[in-house]
Amino acid sequence: MLLCWDALERPLFIFRGNFQKMSKIKEKAEQLSVFKMTWPIFIEILLQMMVGNVDQFMLSRYSQHSVAAVGNANQIINIVIIALSVISMAATILIAQYRGANNKEKVAEVCTVALLTNLTIGGIISAALFLFDDFFLHLLGVPQEIWADASLFLRYIGLFTIVQAAYVSFISFFRGYSLLKITMITSIIMNVINITGNCFLIHGFGPIPPLGVLGVTISTNSSKVLGLLIIIYFFRKYIDVKLSKKYLTPFPKHTLFKILYLGLPSGGEALSYHISQMVIMRFVNVMGIVVITTKVYAYIIANCSYVYTQALAMATQIIVGFLIGTGNLDAVSTRVWKTIRFGVLISGTITFVLYLNSDLIYGIFTDNPEVLELGRHIFLIEIFLEMGRAVNMIMVMSLQAAGDIKWPVTTGLISMWLTATLGAYVFGIVMDYGLIGVWLAMCLDECLRAIVFIYRWRSGGWRKIKLME
Repeated sequence: MLLCWDALERPLFIFRGNFQKMSKIKEKAEQLSVFKMTWPIFIEILLQMMVGNVDQFMLSRYSQHSVAAVGNANQIINIVIIALSVISMAATILIAQYRGANNKEKVAEVCTVALLTNLTIGGIISAALFLFDDFFLHLLGVPQEIWADASLFLRYIGLFTIVQAAYVSFISFFRGYSLLKITMITSIIMNVINITGNCFLIHGFGPIPPLGVLGVTISTNSSKVLGLLIIIYFFRKYIDVKLSKKYLTPFPKHTLFKILYLGLPSGGEALSYHISQMVIMRFVNVMGIVVITTKVYAYIIANCSYVYTQALAMATQIIVGFLIGTGNLDAVSTRVWKTIRFGVLISGTITFVLYLNSDLIYGIFTDNPEVLELGRHIFLIEIFLEMGRAVNMIMVMSLQAAGDIKWPVTTGLISMWLTATLGAYVFGIVMDYGLIGVWLAMCLDECLRAIVFIYRWRSGGWRKIKLME
């Protein structure tokens, strides 16, 4: 079965039957539009970002201690999400490539192996978080006054990690098939359930007593279970792939190796990035409360500014994987360069507008003139940082889709520590440029990586890598 591109306009409709001939696949590949694929991913990512923020915002009306407890536990949950996304990202790339190559059996095999692997990882993590919550809370140094709520949240959100693992697996299958609006619709339903449940359970309603953090765990887990049931229903109805144990006997070690080859390095890089940002935050913490506050606000605003670029990069990854599967490498390169030009233009324009309205935007959070002035300088640097980040996001995901994993991972690890982290210390603390020095180092990191990735893509090394038999 091949999803016709018209399905992007009518996501709940796909053609039944066998894969089309290779000539038909190439014809459809030429019709793919990365920009039409981007907005469903954009909405889905935005909703994912909102979940934790909405929970903490709604809890803030109940208890500040509850907010602090959930915030601490979410530090661990965020790392768990990275671990689960490793297999899912790799599955999306392989599914897209095998679809392009008209190999339906390999698509089914990848889906089966990816689901089994994620369920195994999810089950182990679920048991670890539920049984050893004290160990993880000790690592964070959680204060005793919020320990009980943090433990409650971590144990019972952690217990449902296996549900989350299954959900993200099915999401990756839909992305591999370019059925992006279905994942968006499912995410919207989950968010509505979560918010509605919070409204009734946090503060209580009628005979329901106020449950606080327990209420958040109930509504969050309920939304996950229902979301999984919905996505399984859509999978069985609209994707002509049968998950079967026949693909596990004998166990396809080569398929698992490909999934881990694509996923583990990228997951390690993402984890390393989060750790490097924590180290940079320690540098900022010695610069005073005004600098800390400005950094937090700037980070929130910056997140909003690059969400669209992130969605653009993910859409490009899906299409690049599909086109590589068809063997149309010239179309791959043309598509990537077009997307990069558009991504840089969008990122630069959005950040430039933010810079011009810096005082107004920071004014939403504070009226402190020192924060407003420092924030204005930061966002001048942010223009160039986001343009470099746009190139990096699109290039990294395109190289991953081509199976070129070592270059982006090695470059990322070296640059994020030697340029961003060490540079933040040198410019920010040693040279006493403060937060401006920190931002200069992070900007230099993004721009340096962009130059390296452009060189790598132009060299054509990615053309020689073969993921498929």
